[in-house]
Amino acid sequence: MSGSFRVTVWDPPLIISQIVAVQCIMYVSLGLWIILLLNVVGGHPVSIDYIFKYQVNVKDVSGRLVIACFLLNSLISATSLWAIVQRTKLCLDFSATAYFLHLIASLIYNSAWPSSASWWVLQTSCITITCVLAEFLCLRSEMKSIPLGMSAKVDL
Repeated sequence: MSGSFRVTVWDPPLIISQIVAVQCIMYVSLGLWIILLLNVVGGHPVSIDYIFKYQVNVKDVSGRLVIACFLLNSLISATSLWAIVQRTKLCLDFSATAYFLHLIASLIYNSAWPSSASWWVLQTSCITITCVLAEFLCLRSEMKSIPLGMSAKVDL
């Protein structure tokens, strides 16, 4: 017995499937937030540019709605990490991987490195919210599974 709470097994297919699941949930929920906030509430046409473009205009109403979409999506991403990964130790790894893959997708979409400070602040805020909230949720779940009382009677 190694003294750890759970046995960690190196399982690359599981890790890859978890990364794909978290990434898919992240993009589907972001798309739904964009449809809901930008199209339904704001009346703006839906475009994939809102997901991948680097220009986040804080002064514009549509830019503020995009920021709100990303921030609300970080809550959904944290919940998906809690449901899929279920390990506090892995939340930072999976959230950093998800936003790193988003950076790669944005690089491919824009064919340029992001130079917008507002984009970097938004992505840093989202990864922070995702990681901290997912760690909080996973920690609560892990603490529930540890029995604190003695259920069996011990005779001395």
